[in-house]
Amino acid sequence: MTDIPALLRAIGLFFATAIAELIGCYLPLLWLSGKGPVWLVPIAAVSLTVFVWLLTLHPAASGRVYAAYGAVYIASAIGWLWLVDGITPNWRDIAGVGLALAGAAVIASGKSA
Repeated sequence: MTDIPALLRAIGLFFATAIAELIGCYLPLLWLSGKGPVWLVPIAAVSLTVFVWLLTLHPAASGRVYAAYGAVYIASAIGWLWLVDGITPNWRDIAGVGLALAGAAVIASGKSA
């Protein structure tokens, strides 16, 4: 039987990790493209530090955990595309997110030998 509260905590942690990574990468891009001030760079460094710290909180640093995180990152990045960049995802974006999440579910449900 699945521990639903633990699963929900893990998914929340995956999303928090993805947002920290996205912010840490996006802020320097704003500065480098001339769309933001240089003081965004230290904030990005803090965000990436939080990202790395959040990675240490995942229950196990195994390939399955990172595969599941990768799918959540893909979903978060497409959400970022829509909410931050103002670009509406197309059907291929949505299908790709669905495939990634389905693939991660298959991998995460695997049993260790």
